[in-house]
Amino acid sequence: MTFGPEFLSALLAIIVIDLVLAGDNAIVIALAARNLPKQLQRRAIVWGTFGAVAVRASLTVAVLWLLAIPGLMLAGGVLLLWIAYKLLAGNDNGADHEVAPAVGFWAAMRTIVIADAVMGLDNVLAVAGAAHGSVLLVVVGLVISIPIVVWGSTLILHWLERFPALLYIGGAVLAGTAAKMIADEPLYQEWLEARPGVRSMLFVLSVGGVLGAAWLRNRKAKAKEVLQ
Repeated sequence: MTFGPEFLSALLAIIVIDLVLAGDNAIVIALAARNLPKQLQRRAIVWGTFGAVAVRASLTVAVLWLLAIPGLMLAGGVLLLWIAYKLLAGNDNGADHEVAPAVGFWAAMRTIVIADAVMGLDNVLAVAGAAHGSVLLVVVGLVISIPIVVWGSTLILHWLERFPALLYIGGAVLAGTAAKMIADEPLYQEWLEARPGVRSMLFVLSVGGVLGAAWLRNRKAKAKEVLQ
């Protein structure tokens, strides 16, 4: 992939995905380090985050390889559609993150890395899908977005709470990435290439379906709260 419009659009998608999905990871980092002395909190957050990034980058490269297996691109795209919907529709049970505060610097780093690896499936799958097989895109996207996440996670969360439309933009990017993964599945590529209208319809239905379903679910939830 050359440094042309396709590369830049894919890079932008990766950055948006990283930032939109950064909320859970920012919360995990804060919870893990909250009982450390002030002078150690910053170090634990920074080094724990970079350790988590190294693990996530490795997982993403592994997923890039796995998605080359016939059938997995389709499965990954369908799963990513569900992830996009859940991102927009929120949590039904209202469960909070349960991350025990660490009692030492290395314990905090270990907690951050392990929790991020366990919770990072959505990010890994989305970034791998948006990267179109390019390890360079994965690395560049992480290099650009991670410093923003580390030093601006609170600001990102504030923006998402203040401007909910930003979350829907991120959801649309995820749904579009999922549609591209499904459309790029090798098993039916020849059939799909002969019918370009089907590919366009797939993108419209994926993005519109996810946004519409999430909007209806959120509207119904708000109406239920008013009645209670």
